[in-house]
Amino acid sequence: MQSEKTLFDDLVRLATGAAGALGDVKGEVEQRVRAQLERVLARMNLPTREEFDAVKALAASARTEADALKKRLDALEGKGTRASAASRSSTKSAAAPKRPSKRA
Repeated sequence: MQSEKTLFDDLVRLATGAAGALGDVKGEVEQRVRAQLERVLARMNLPTREEFDAVKALAASARTEADALKKRLDALEGKGTRASAASRSSTKSAAAPKRPSKRA
């Protein structure tokens, strides 16, 4: 019975030691992966979060301005179309061919 207890204790210690070693290996692997990832990202020359947010705000502002200019252009083209249609109709009546007079 005593030898079974000792064997069991040895197995528990072995498992505990293995778990501790695996925990250490896990921590070391995570640290190395994180360091490698940081090096790769540093070489990619990615923008910072602040730079990204600034460009995003600038793009939103440009989009708003473009939409306003489009509405303004549509309004001007609408007025111009009505005015040009009215001037074309008055020009047609003024430029209508005259009937030849009857001369005997």
